Amino acid sequence: MPDVETPHGPARVHLRPVEGPVAGLVLGHGAAGGVGTTDLVAATEVANQHRVAVALVEQPYVVAGRRSPAPAKQLDAAWLAVMEQLGNDQLAGLPLIAGGRSAGARVACRTAAAVEAVAVLCLAFPVHPPGKGDDPSKSRMLELEAVEVPVLVVQGDSDPFGMPVEGPGRTVVKVPGSHSFKDADPVAAAVADWLPAVVSG
Repeated sequence: MPDVETPHGPARVHLRPVEGPVAGLVLGHGAAGGVGTTDLVAATEVANQHRVAVALVEQPYVVAGRRSPAPAKQLDAAWLAVMEQLGNDQLAGLPLIAGGRSAGARVACRTAAAVEAVAVLCLAFPVHPPGKGDDPSKSRMLELEAVEVPVLVVQGDSDPFGMPVEGPGRTVVKVPGSHSFKDADPVAAAVADWLPAVVSG
């Protein structure tokens, strides 16, 4: 689809549609950019198998060729603009699941209520900066805890960004790996276990 205009420049959306979709899944990338990571590809394939259309979103800073991520407020504003466009067009009428990996997962959590997401999928959620696990002021758990719809977190068992805790409506699945996943199968299995109930619910 054409690039989507946002308050901070155009974002790019890569659609993975299905016949007769029952829901839409919108996924954002990590700070380094790129929607072709192992976990995003695995989640996309599982979603499509369950008749969920997928939109992979590249933030404006990536489209513009910049390496440094934009500030959180800009990421959120651009994401909201893309979600609005998708909800009015390609994914119109579908319940929407928000998600992403790492920084993209944080964006999905912060904006879940605003976009009326029915669930949130977090891949490699960065609980804290590496080496800062003992500093409560560096924790991002509040972003996860603020989400009031079902959440799945798929986390590498040796992720230097920490391990989130489970909570009401929040499922945490540990899989082999650090902050990036080399093996797609455990990620796909975790998403496949969680997604059907979310979609049917």
